[in-house]
Amino acid sequence: MSAAQRTGGVTSVAVRPLVEPDLDRADEIFRVAFGTFLGFPEPETFFGTADYVRTRWAADPRAAFAATVEGEVVGTNFATDWGSVGYFGPLTVRPDLWDQGIGRRLMEPVMACFDTWGNRHLGLFTFSHSPKHLELYRRYGFWPRFLTAIMKKQVTAPAAVPGRLLYGELTAAERSDALSLCRALTESVFEGLSLEREIVATQAQGLGDTVLLEGAGSGSGLDGLAVCHCGAGSEAGEDVCFVKFGAVRPGPSAGDRFGRLLDACEQLAVEKGLGQLDAGMNLAREDAYRRMADRGFRTWLQGVTMHRPNEPGYSHPDAYVIDDWR
Repeated sequence: MSAAQRTGGVTSVAVRPLVEPDLDRADEIFRVAFGTFLGFPEPETFFGTADYVRTRWAADPRAAFAATVEGEVVGTNFATDWGSVGYFGPLTVRPDLWDQGIGRRLMEPVMACFDTWGNRHLGLFTFSHSPKHLELYRRYGFWPRFLTAIMKKQVTAPAAVPGRLLYGELTAAERSDALSLCRALTESVFEGLSLEREIVATQAQGLGDTVLLEGAGSGSGLDGLAVCHCGAGSEAGEDVCFVKFGAVRPGPSAGDRFGRLLDACEQLAVEKGLGQLDAGMNLAREDAYRRMADRGFRTWLQGVTMHRPNEPGYSHPDAYVIDDWR
């Protein structure tokens, strides 16, 4: 009996690290699974030229896992380490094998990753209208909180943002100093939060760049940072600049700093010749969401983030953070 014909074949499922020869098949399953669930007419073309599988595998192959049946890859899952914060996904299973426990098997190694890394706040993004997804992740201690909007706007040419730097244009010594400043900024947003791995992986893979906003005055650190994927082959896709993570220094005038960061990201999109700017916003960050809407961002995909423990983390009204945990 082939893998496609099996029903209830949970005992035959094996889980192992995802390896490079698996990537084409893993990418195909990823697209077909999401496209099928969302009713896309040609599910194999879902997500277009965006790439989530190869980029996340290359960022940390030790945190990428494959489920197999009879030696054939039928699903994958990825864990991501942001210091005190860890999240996972995309978790995808071949549609003809849904509801047979493969998703649960793919949860086991990512939870082990979180234990090894010592992350204290865990999360994921999933479909808010899907009871089976919410129930699966609830079994692992995750709880649904606020909706998260994936937003987009058409790029215009904003005025040049003063104090804007690009990580990719720094020297090696300057990059080391910049990473220290980034850690200080994210630490001020949420204790232990670190985007160093994300910044370095984006640069190493040529996926885009990280926008840095210098603080006003000597020794004031950074006012903001944004890890941006740009164009086809990244998580953005063709003609898109995607802010995978962005944050500004909290405190007085944080809202103004956030507006400056959005302008700096849009400036990067213009420089890269990209027509659309995408960014995820948790609706618990009320003022940040309103400011994005006022600038012309509109929601094109909406889901819910689930948290373990059932606490807000850095998703609260005083936070000016961009992300979506997809």
